[in-house]
Formats: sequence, structure tokens, C-alpha cells
Amino acid sequence: MTFDTNDLVSSISATDRAAQRLQFARAALNDPAITLESASEDASLRSYWRTRGAHGSAILMDAPPPENEKLAAWLDIDARLRSAGLHAPEVLAEDREAGFVLMEDLGTRLFLPELNESSVDALYAQALDALFAMQTRVDARDLPPYDEQRLMTELEIMPTWFLQKHLGVRIECDEWDVIELAFRRLIDNALTQPRAFLFRDFHSRNLLVVDDNGPGLVDFQDALLGPLTYDLVSLLRDCYIAWDDARVYAWAEAHRLRLRDAGALDAEIDARTWRRWFDLMGLQRHIKVLGIFCRLWYRDGKRGYLNDLPRVWNYVRSVASQYPEFADFVALMESKIGGHDLTRVQT
Repeated sequence: MTFDTNDLVSSISATDRAAQRLQFARAALNDPAITLESASEDASLRSYWRTRGAHGSAILMDAPPPENEKLAAWLDIDARLRSAGLHAPEVLAEDREAGFVLMEDLGTRLFLPELNESSVDALYAQALDALFAMQTRVDARDLPPYDEQRLMTELEIMPTWFLQKHLGVRIECDEWDVIELAFRRLIDNALTQPRAFLFRDFHSRNLLVVDDNGPGLVDFQDALLGPLTYDLVSLLRDCYIAWDDARVYAWAEAHRLRLRDAGALDAEIDARTWRRWFDLMGLQRHIKVLGIFCRLWYRDGKRGYLNDLPRVWNYVRSVASQYPEFADFVALMESKIGGHDLTRVQT
């Protein structure tokens, strides 16, 4: 039998990392009998492990280099959210250099599998309460801004990874002009909006059903100072589950009125302006996600996200089609997608 040297090094590294995180958990909880079981993984190099022992359970976040560089941000945002009365996990122990955080176990009841026609109003009421609290109570003035450069960098993921890599299509010079004009309009829309704390991935896979006091919050380390409608559209036009437009717009309008009544949104921002902000912010997000979901497969080997591409593309097409200034962009995208099965891996 022969061994690939790279595979052997990876195996040794994985074994060492497993021993390190077990040692950290046992020392932090002062229990040499603790065991760890996989709790979840996400779209980064981070992984999550549930402890089992006499103490009950806790969650160990394993953020190996270079992910450990984000731990300071995670701990900072966690403290801000908890100070605002939101249900982010209590930190039990940390080792920033090694890349470990031991935290409160918020359970396993993600919003996504619990959402249905009979539960959605109550669960979204909790989520919208939490969003309102974040946007009105969490001081975000010193957070990095969701600025023009960041917005453009994210949008450019789509043509590279969705059109060129996933669909295997060529983009001509005049077609780039159409794409860049659409991107310019989306960026201008984002920069026009008032700014507040921006969770960034405020959706059903990062919200946990914990108790009646609000959802448990996870995966918030990339928080920024950004547009008011970004987290709202992340929740209401979730990449993993869809609701009818009438319901979505009703939720969005109710949130506008709540922000207005609290003095967090200028009274001159009417329903029409708010809806445009909301729609185009969602369009920016979903164009970006088309690229990210493809990159997660072709670069990172995470296949499952391709199954959500049809839903995300439907958001892009249906929303952009409501605005005449995006007609050329929709036509271009439709011509490139053609009859492709978006869930099919390209070889």
C-alpha cells in the first residue's frame, strides 16, 4: 500500500488538532472525562463541538489558523449583543492564540427545520424583535463599514464563480458593461441607506429556538456598520426557505414603521422608498450568494450549497424584473443560464 505524503500530513494535523481541542475543553471545565462530538460546521474553516460530561453540555468553537484571527471580533460582538439584552452565547473559556472558545450551549433547534406556515409568524416575530434591538441598542459606530469597496468585491464573486466557473460561459466586453452598471446601481442603493449594526448572516441557519425571550444568535463575527435593510432582507428572503411576496413585504413594512416610531429612521422615508431599498439590497446579497455558493463547492469542496442555487436565482430574477433599469441585466443572466441545471456540478 502506498501513501500520499500530503494526505499523511493532513491526517497528522487533524489528529493533533483533535487532541488540542479535547485538552482545552477538559482543562476549561476541570473534567478529564469529557468527550467531544461534532455539533456543526459552517462555510468557513471553523467547526463546532459539543462537550459531554458530568457538567452537562457546552459548545467548543474550533477556529484554526487563519480563522483564529477572527476570534477577537467574535468575542467583541458577542459582548455587544449580550450587553444589549440579546441571546448570544455566554463565554465560559477562551484561548485566542490556539483558536478555541468554549461557550454556552444554545441547543440544536435551528429556525430552519422548525419554520412552517403555522410557526413562521411567531418565530419571525422573535427574530424581528432581535433585529430591532440590534439596530437600536447595539453601538456599531466603530465597526468596519460596509463600504463601496467591500460591496463591489462581494458582487464580483458572482461572475467569477457562478457564470464563468459553474456555468462555464464566456463574458464579452459589452456584457461586462451591463454587469458593472447593475453593480453600480446596487452599490449606490446600499450607500444611500442609514446605517446601523449589521449582523450580515441573519437567517434561519444562524438563529436558534431557545425560549420566549428571543432567538439564540450564532455566527456573528463578521458584523459591520451597514445598511438598515441588509439583515432584514437576509431574514425575510432567506437563501434556504422562501415565503410569498405579500407576506414578505408586510413584514418589511412593519419593521420600517417600528424603526420610524423609535426615531431610528427618518419619517420622510416612505413605504415606496423603503421597498426599493429592501429589494435592491436583497438583489445585491443574492447576486453575491450565487457566487459564494459555487465557490464553496469548487474551492472548498462543500457540495450542498449548490442545491439552494435555484431559489437564490429565482430571487434575483423576480426582484430585478420589477425594476426596468435592471432589464438588460436580467436578460443577460437568463441568456447565460439558459437550460442549465443549476444544481449540477460542472466537471
